[in-house]
Amino acid sequence: MAETFRNPLKEKLRSGKPITIAMVTMPSVPAMQVWARSGIDCLIVDMEHAPIGMESVHALVAATSGTGATPIVRVPWTVPWLIKPILDTGAMGICFPMIADAADAEAAIRSVRYPVPGGLSGERGWGPFYASFRWNMSVPEYVRGANDEIFTMLLIERPEAVENLDAIARVPGVDMLQVAPFDLSVTMGRERGDPEVQAAIARIEEKALASGVPLGGAAFTPEAANELLARGYKGVFIGFDWLILQRAVAGVLEGLKL
Repeated sequence: MAETFRNPLKEKLRSGKPITIAMVTMPSVPAMQVWARSGIDCLIVDMEHAPIGMESVHALVAATSGTGATPIVRVPWTVPWLIKPILDTGAMGICFPMIADAADAEAAIRSVRYPVPGGLSGERGWGPFYASFRWNMSVPEYVRGANDEIFTMLLIERPEAVENLDAIARVPGVDMLQVAPFDLSVTMGRERGDPEVQAAIARIEEKALASGVPLGGAAFTPEAANELLARGYKGVFIGFDWLILQRAVAGVLEGLKL
């Protein structure tokens, strides 16, 4: 059995290195096995917008075993009754959508942590049987390390979050603030390229980088990703599985002489 419980994402960020991220929307174990062996650091299983239920989450998390890819799950909303069984599958973190203020951030942190005397405590219930199997350790070993090692990513995709970002970033236990440009443009009622949306993203970047909390952003080309890294981003979201598959197929078809 393992003697320590370490989240590879946190380990990498602690060492000053950035992480790569992709979103999994297909409830396919074979596809997940391919993804997990691609060299990507973080795979976000999408329960918010994809046809993925709890049984598929368990199977997809298990499919990453023995690889360098760390599975986390994007939930539809911050509700402890849903987050609890997700973590019990062995998912190493939660991606929380539609965070608006520090109270939302605090609720997210409480939902991923066990109640403990002193320190940063929470309201997660006990029962991590499959989580301990996924990480090859005993249940007590898992529980001892889970509060410190579960990864908490907050999506910044509402105008209120932009205004409240300083307070959100000060909430203990936040591991990454992730700019979500698509939802941000929708919640602002504007196109993604609108100057007001771009100004809001610039404000997020300025505040997040000043806070010291790792910042993630979307970059669908190597050039765009390198630009974010040069500006101090620590997380690079390279895209959705469906988008990357679509682009790959389109690229092959464009090269055919039909």
